[in-house]
Amino acid sequence: MTTNKAKVILITGASSGIGETTAKVLAKAGHTVIVAARRTDRLEALVQTIKQDGGIAKAYALDVTLRDNFKAVVAAATEEFGPIDVLVNNAGLMPLSPMAALKSDEWEQMIDVNIKGVLNGIEAVLTAMEQRGGHIINVASIAAHNVFPTAAVYCATKFAVRAISNGLRLETKKVRVTTVSPGVVESELAHTTTDTATKAWLEDFRKVALKPEAIANAIAYAIAQPDDVNVDELIVQPTQSGY
Repeated sequence: MTTNKAKVILITGASSGIGETTAKVLAKAGHTVIVAARRTDRLEALVQTIKQDGGIAKAYALDVTLRDNFKAVVAAATEEFGPIDVLVNNAGLMPLSPMAALKSDEWEQMIDVNIKGVLNGIEAVLTAMEQRGGHIINVASIAAHNVFPTAAVYCATKFAVRAISNGLRLETKKVRVTTVSPGVVESELAHTTTDTATKAWLEDFRKVALKPEAIANAIAYAIAQPDDVNVDELIVQPTQSGY
């Protein structure tokens, strides 16, 4: 049996793709959605769309790499809407390149956003959730299960997200922890790749892709389970995917 209890849900990386679509799906299900990202113009447009459809939403500017920024967003949202029931750590970067290209600045960006950003989110909500319960959903990737050429560092960050999720789940009795690992999804994620040869490979790799609604629905499913049911991990891929 699933539960339809309305919850306060904070979604990072909500200005496009999976995050944006998840906010719409969850708002339609009756939840209050806190949408956070750096591109506030897109967030405000999203909030207006949700409100026009009868939902409840609020936008906050958030750079997930900044611990104090994350804590401030959680504090402000909690003051207005009550404690955060669910955190969806969705923000991520994927600038792929061969290791030999030595794009160390891009390596650091991925580590800062994909790993530290997740940890900053956990830090911002965990103490309160340990007291009253809650749910942390970390968006990983099929790259958390397989390593691909040109994606060594990206895969490493997603393997880390999966390990962090599993470790946290084992340590807590009150907080549900879910890892969602999408396959190829139509999104802006690949737009950050600057390596020319890798761009060409990505175009071919991404020819078969899911709509972001597929991931949003998976996240909604995990949230809708009763509080005593933890969906540990969901891997969602296109039927035609060979990975």
